[in-house]
Amino acid sequence: MAATFDLRAFSRDWAEARAKFVDAARRAGAVHRAWPHPLKGPAGEALSTDTAWLGPRDAPRVLVVIAGTHGVEGFCGSGPMVGLLRGDAALGLPPDTGVLLIHGVNPHGWAWLRRVTEENVDLNRNWVDFDAPLPANPGYAALHAHLVPASRDPGVRAAACDAYAAEHGTHALRVASSSGQYTHPDGGFYGGAGPTWARRTSEAILAESLPRARTVAIVDMHTGLGPYGYGEPICNHAPGGERVRRARAWWGDSVTEPLLGTSSSQEKWGLTEFGYERCLAHADIAFVALEFGTYPEARGTAVLRDEQWLHARGDPLGAEADAIRTATRDHFYPPHDDWKEMVLFRAWQVWRQGLAGLAAS
Repeated sequence: MAATFDLRAFSRDWAEARAKFVDAARRAGAVHRAWPHPLKGPAGEALSTDTAWLGPRDAPRVLVVIAGTHGVEGFCGSGPMVGLLRGDAALGLPPDTGVLLIHGVNPHGWAWLRRVTEENVDLNRNWVDFDAPLPANPGYAALHAHLVPASRDPGVRAAACDAYAAEHGTHALRVASSSGQYTHPDGGFYGGAGPTWARRTSEAILAESLPRARTVAIVDMHTGLGPYGYGEPICNHAPGGERVRRARAWWGDSVTEPLLGTSSSQEKWGLTEFGYERCLAHADIAFVALEFGTYPEARGTAVLRDEQWLHARGDPLGAEADAIRTATRDHFYPPHDDWKEMVLFRAWQVWRQGLAGLAAS
């Protein structure tokens, strides 16, 4: 695969990333649409989710790429998207295939350098059926006061989590702390009390863009888990089902499955994947979260603890805010060229595999 690793496709803040994406979409002749967000960014800037469509609008086969489900992680997806639109990736597009790029699906979180939405909701836990009983996570309830403590002292959290792991096991601790919870609106990995603006906007985008699609490959770009710079395609489709078989046929043996214990992640509730399955019930789909590793999980835990403390107990515009936000950005978006080069290569490789799978389907 011929590719040019022009790192200028990446950005250092949300406004720069959006401007590059919109400009690249226009120059590429893509169909661009902005979906305005009702709130503003930290500098008072207007926010929006932006989409770009390449190829025939009635294409039966579509590759969908999502950037910014977890706000600050959007930098990772934005760079390869901009590079693709600028012609750096040389993926090639069959005549009956379209590409839908969803840039900044959680623009408020991205602009504020948070993972969560303006509702303090983890969008990747928000896709549950709110008309049904919500998932219970008693482990989180037991740990909440320690996971979002009044103090930034890391010892407060560590002691409680160590004790929980000693009694229940390390896997149970991961489930309790990060698989999702629906009881503490000021807590971490909160799934919400109803569909967020970002979820509703995503549903509207899918309804408008993909009513005629028959086969869809979806890649949701994420960062923070796994080895530095490696892109792990994580599939949460039901093990052994047609969708996971399709994902393995398209993306190969690197596909991992949390429900089988083969992934750097673990089982979770309310994932985007589940919502897309419902929205695209008329199509054959395969969905992977392409997770790029950054730094050790313990560092990520500390970063998220401070970030959650800032918005639940501190002052988001106070003296400590800039340092906490910078640490969050640098953990989920390492400021190093080698990491960015790995992201470009792997992203375009996985997108190319998705296009090949669509062509063969």
